[in-house]
Amino acid sequence: MARGNQNINDQLFRTRGRNAAESRESQEEIRRRQIRSWIILVSVALAVVLGIHFLGRYGKGKEISMAKLPCYANQNVTPFRDGLVYYDGVSIHHLSSSGTIRWSFPAGSDVKFTVGPTHMAIWSGTQLFLVDKNGNATYNESMEAKVQLARVGERFAAVVIGEEDTEPKLIVKDLKGAQVDQEQEAYSGLMILDAGFYGEQGEYLWTLALDVFGTAPNTVMNTFQVGKMNYREVSLGESLTYKVIYENARLRVFTTQQVYTYDYKGTQDTNSTMLVYGWKLIDADIPERGRAKLLLAPTSQTSSAQLISELRVLEGMNDKRYTLPTSCVGASIHKGNIYAISEDYIYRADMSSQRFFGYQIPAPEGVKITAFYGITDDGRMLLASGETMYSLTLPER
Repeated sequence: MARGNQNINDQLFRTRGRNAAESRESQEEIRRRQIRSWIILVSVALAVVLGIHFLGRYGKGKEISMAKLPCYANQNVTPFRDGLVYYDGVSIHHLSSSGTIRWSFPAGSDVKFTVGPTHMAIWSGTQLFLVDKNGNATYNESMEAKVQLARVGERFAAVVIGEEDTEPKLIVKDLKGAQVDQEQEAYSGLMILDAGFYGEQGEYLWTLALDVFGTAPNTVMNTFQVGKMNYREVSLGESLTYKVIYENARLRVFTTQQVYTYDYKGTQDTNSTMLVYGWKLIDADIPERGRAKLLLAPTSQTSSAQLISELRVLEGMNDKRYTLPTSCVGASIHKGNIYAISEDYIYRADMSSQRFFGYQIPAPEGVKITAFYGITDDGRMLLASGETMYSLTLPER
């Protein structure tokens, strides 16, 4: 009898043990289910937050505003300081970046113009005007020969004159029109293509000229110290030279093959030469001190109908590549940010990241952006839809 009772007790003990184990397993399963539920709940909440953030970034363009401008895309629209200038066939008008007319200058018919930091140069035939930021002419005279081109710096203006393209004369004036330098002999048989001032106060001048009479075309760069009647000549070879940038006390010279680096006297730094074949410089962000950020796009994508899908940024010897979310009609680099513009969106990427955020352009129904004209000093984009011009504020971070 005692042995039978012991067996019954053992069986009860085992049964209770199994029940306790099953209870513990059930509680563990409940806890696991609760943990999974919390993980799912947190994931859903996080997805909602990120979705709201993404839609805010890629949504209705509430962070930017758009204004229609009283000018047309075929009127040589050009950013100038915190606004823009355009030519209507009779006068040159200066607008604020939001479209308010500030002043108009009666320039006459068939004129060309270029802008500098504080002044403009306007010319037609032999007539030359220098006009300040307020629309006042600081110089208005007829030159001794036809004006071929003019460029304006902080202190001086360079004017190229000549009845024959290959017999030009370079004249340097201060911004009130007083002549301070000239050069003609260095350009005999050459066609001057471009010029620009550089140095801390714009006291140096570079020019690009094309030798069309040699056995092969050759681009020549001359550097001058204004008022010193001296120059240094550099042969750049057959490749087309199309842009010179002054940054960090150096001249960066862009050809269709390479970018060369020279000091302010024109001595080359061969260690800084970079290959840029297949790429074209489209913008530059140049600080007062330090290295510039140079923005390039594939040459094949920068024709008259731009459809840019890739970008490249050079900063010193650093070289970064970017892929755009969609094909864009233009791109710019401004205060450390890359901006690209499609027909519906503005994309922005910080230089430290390769991730683009999209902002829908708040355009009227049916309006698609077709061209980009630059960014004003006060941070507004100049865009076109067909012939209609608009300005947009830059998206906030």
